[in-house]
Amino acid sequence: MITRRRTLGLLAAGTLPVLAACGPNAAGGSGGSGGSGGDGSAVRIYWWGGDLRNGLTRDALDLFTQAHADISVSPEYSEWTGYWDKLATQFAGGDAPDVLQMDEAYIDSYGTRDSLLDLEAVSDLLDLSAMDEAVLDTGRLADGTLVGAPLGVGIFSVGVNPEILEQAGLDMPDDTSWTWDDFAEITGAVSDWAKEADEDIIGFDFFGTSAAELGAWARQSGEQLFPREDETLVSKDTIVAYLEYALALVESGAVVGPSEQIEDFAAGVEQGRFGTSRAAFHLQFHTQVQTFQKSTGAPLQLLRLPARTSGDPQMVNKASMYWSIAAGSKAVDSAATLVNFLLRDPEAAKILKIERGVTSFPELQDEIATVLDDDEMVSLDFARDMQAEVVRPPLVTPASGVGFGDELSRLGEESLFGNRPPADVAGEILSVLEGMQPEG
Repeated sequence: MITRRRTLGLLAAGTLPVLAACGPNAAGGSGGSGGSGGDGSAVRIYWWGGDLRNGLTRDALDLFTQAHADISVSPEYSEWTGYWDKLATQFAGGDAPDVLQMDEAYIDSYGTRDSLLDLEAVSDLLDLSAMDEAVLDTGRLADGTLVGAPLGVGIFSVGVNPEILEQAGLDMPDDTSWTWDDFAEITGAVSDWAKEADEDIIGFDFFGTSAAELGAWARQSGEQLFPREDETLVSKDTIVAYLEYALALVESGAVVGPSEQIEDFAAGVEQGRFGTSRAAFHLQFHTQVQTFQKSTGAPLQLLRLPARTSGDPQMVNKASMYWSIAAGSKAVDSAATLVNFLLRDPEAAKILKIERGVTSFPELQDEIATVLDDDEMVSLDFARDMQAEVVRPPLVTPASGVGFGDELSRLGEESLFGNRPPADVAGEILSVLEGMQPEG
């Protein structure tokens, strides 16, 4: 398992080096970070992911070296478990990769310590001007410094297995108007049918311990987990409603009990209930549907989130992940050239497809569509359809809030197990959030 405490400890203790440079996040730092050597051409690139992503990325890097024979590339890869621990250790030891894959939960932690390059300092080599501005802004720090180039968007949504609904004699819900009450009704109906038919199937796999869930619930309530100056912090009443809804799903049988939910989550994407066609509905970032399609062999579909107020699901584009450049890289120009290629080259886009998210460059979406199969088009079509209605994306998780997901999981489980009443747990969740808000 990832040693998140150690990673966060390195961040909190400031053992990630504050890189000396001409200014914050400026190019050409001299702090010894960036392991590319001194010739300014060799580039180390580090990413996380599964076997599919590893293979696709290496194929795209091969294409890059064919087009840029003067730049050598040294690829480094790991699974998610261990990635952040290793990355923190590399930065602390002055041996960071030149190009690194960055996540929304950590970009502020690294960026505010001047460990990531201001990408607008290399805009002559890395052209992001055609990217949707709302998406691009998710890679900015609070002061406006652009430290992450979004690889694509992921939209928190509902995955549904239509074959299970058909077996249960239920119609596909109208996701343009459904509410969380409607969602509870249809998931409960699936579970009731399965019980009568003696099928090992549940309506909905798990709910009540996820920051993405609570973030959506807050957004639909006109609130945010980490609000900007013109936004409102999530209220205790909103958190109570979220926790009570999660308990009601368990009590109705729409989802399994908390112990089974934890087991299902730990089983992983492909081995959990939804991934093995034993749950009709699942909350996910939309590009994950490709993995579920492969594991189930079913024609899965994507739906909008249920809403607290009918017709107002508050769907948002979330940067799926980012490419960043170490501020102390000795090969800044080469690193920027590589990132530009991975993000904008049409042939590279055809190789990488949408495994890391749906690209925010519209012209590349058309290129990618020519090589996608029907299952992959489910993700692309959904993202395109949502663009007419997505709302302002939330603020990226600040450095002070990196641990909130873990805290919410712990406290949400206490509520689900009935160890403490929702109002008591909600008060502590709110207290944790208030203590994690960025200063100023």
